Amino acid sequence: MDTVPDPQAGDGDVVIDIVATGICGSDIHGFTGENGRRVPGQVMGHETVGRIAALGSGTNEYGLSAGALVTVNPVIGCGHCADCLAGQNQNCPDKVVIGVATSFSSAFAQQMAVPAANVVVLPESMPAEYGALVEPLAVGYHALRRGRCGPSDHVLIIGGGPIGQACVLAAQRLDAAAVVVSEPDPHRRDVVEALGAVAVDPGAVDEAGLPAMVADALTGRPSIVVDAVGIGATMATAFACAPLGATVVLVGMGAPQISLAAYEISTKERSVVGSFCYDPEEFRQTAKWVGTAPAVLAHLIDERVSMAEAQSSFAALANGQSKASKILVFPNVAEGPVTVERR
Repeated sequence: MDTVPDPQAGDGDVVIDIVATGICGSDIHGFTGENGRRVPGQVMGHETVGRIAALGSGTNEYGLSAGALVTVNPVIGCGHCADCLAGQNQNCPDKVVIGVATSFSSAFAQQMAVPAANVVVLPESMPAEYGALVEPLAVGYHALRRGRCGPSDHVLIIGGGPIGQACVLAAQRLDAAAVVVSEPDPHRRDVVEALGAVAVDPGAVDEAGLPAMVADALTGRPSIVVDAVGIGATMATAFACAPLGATVVLVGMGAPQISLAAYEISTKERSVVGSFCYDPEEFRQTAKWVGTAPAVLAHLIDERVSMAEAQSSFAALANGQSKASKILVFPNVAEGPVTVERR
């Protein structure tokens, strides 16, 4: 932990008192330094919820008020390129991502200053902590929309971690006919089944037997396969389970480079689709859904820790001692236990 200057609400900005921020897998990569997308000394954190503490000039048009419960879309586009004007800020070549960009002091802090345009108001009727789930849930929603998921689809999700769980809920929101998750960890399989999907253990069969086990669980071959891990082995599993003509969505970021079997794409006419974050409308739609406080969201939060406990939580996730799917850090709680805000 460190002490840094309090953020100020510049023109078009608001300052937010952070209620809770989720630890993302990419934050763990930053903690370990393994992929170079974070640098030592920066304040990370992008899965967050808080209350507006101050509004800068030029924010009247956004209808925000002090004390409002809000979440933040961390993707900041330039606002004037063709992609931004088309509502596809995530494709802006000059985008900045809160929690990734070193220019932002982000959400693992007591306060954060962000553009008012990226603030989304949440209803007071929901548990405040659920606002920290909006961002990862929007990632899953975008991934399934990238795969063009619909009512006729049978979906296989490889990996039952936080993004895999988000993909389960996204497939359900899009009325998929069936959803199966391949996940070796028993705790994560339990979470996936609590969400309403079928979980299979890839370690229960040899590699050749997994496609048949998946097809049996889905009562048919998958039309969409989502790799929520993103390493060579899981992409190989995706190709092994996907029939000819299927769509494979790569949303996991487990490795910056992987090798692909080219003939598995070309000769079997599969579509491999990349998915990174979400567009602004998908983020707002997900925030609106979370605002209804679906009971299933209670299964997504494993632990709640104070600022003093955050270091241990990061270390436990990084070295594999913790199997928690989602840990929320409450930066304005100096020491535990954390008392959850209820309305």
